[in-house]
Amino acid sequence: MTDHRITRSFMASITTLTTVVLASAACSSAVHAPRAAGVEPVVAAVSPAGSWERIADPRTVGYSPAALEAVRDKVATLSTTGLMVVVGGRVLLECGDLEQLSYIASVRKSVLAMLLGNSVADGTIDLFATLEELGVEDHGGLLPLERQATVEHLISARSGVYHAASNAGDNLADAPARGTQSPGSYFLYNNWDFNAAGAVFERLTGRDIYDALATDLAEPIGMQDFDRDRLRKSGDLERSRYPAYHMWFSTRDMARIGHLMLREGEWNGRQLVPREWVATITSIVTPLEEMNPASYRRGSHGYGYMWWVWDGPDAAGPYEGAYTARGAYGQYITVLPALDMVVAHKTAVPPERQTLWRDYASVLDLLIAARCGASCR
Repeated sequence: MTDHRITRSFMASITTLTTVVLASAACSSAVHAPRAAGVEPVVAAVSPAGSWERIADPRTVGYSPAALEAVRDKVATLSTTGLMVVVGGRVLLECGDLEQLSYIASVRKSVLAMLLGNSVADGTIDLFATLEELGVEDHGGLLPLERQATVEHLISARSGVYHAASNAGDNLADAPARGTQSPGSYFLYNNWDFNAAGAVFERLTGRDIYDALATDLAEPIGMQDFDRDRLRKSGDLERSRYPAYHMWFSTRDMARIGHLMLREGEWNGRQLVPREWVATITSIVTPLEEMNPASYRRGSHGYGYMWWVWDGPDAAGPYEGAYTARGAYGQYITVLPALDMVVAHKTAVPPERQTLWRDYASVLDLLIAARCGASCR
């Protein structure tokens, strides 16, 4: 589930911060997009200076140009405003406006999971500290049982705290009665957990989330379009004292986030996110059969630490070890380690435009079908 219901005033601010792309996204494979003058090639990694190398001929990396046409045709029918497919650190396919900054919805939570890594590793953040120990409260108070939830429970959506969040767009309407679920025993996607986790990060590290995002991720990986001034928290603070930490990224910078994850937190020789932490946050905490509400069990994903992880029968072949960040209206960062692939997808200016998961998943399936291996060389 994602932050899909936003206040009208916040929606208006999103519109003013983005450039509306009303035409169908123009999509091209790298074979039609030669390297810009002055851009030096890189070997299996994006340049630290910001440039991406394009794959001159998809056949050299085992993809059929003709089959990639089917991807382009599919994307043309969707509300996609930006798509970037990276294989081995080089661009295989790109569509639309890759530079446009826009709202990434619940993808923000997966980014926070990455930011937590160094502070967990150095002991600044104790995943097993309880809300009671941390002094986390909210309007009307938390119940004694809820106060026993830990930081780990917050980031895995298993806190058992069903207090209203400052922003909607979760499964709170499907929650059991407050005080009936012991912390850690029941998955429910509740924005209160994620917003409180952000507040805990700031309290324990003494750093604003956006400042940490800038220094720990955006600057080291060379995010080309990152703008600290565009980022601001929002929410109804009369419902909850913990605002949502919304973010605005471009499609090509979303691809950088995905590539950092694919490379297990390492960027050009520098370990930005602990390798063990990347493995931890993308491992199953809640398996598919334990997802709630029950309708989630008909999907393909379990849940880790603020990342959706392929689980069950679909977690095989090209989707083995795969995981994704998901945001309302069509914001996705998908990592497919078995293919050395990252897919970044953007649908800007919601809710006038949206790309549902099922439609995006069909794009993923077409990308996988475009693989022709040695036979296409």
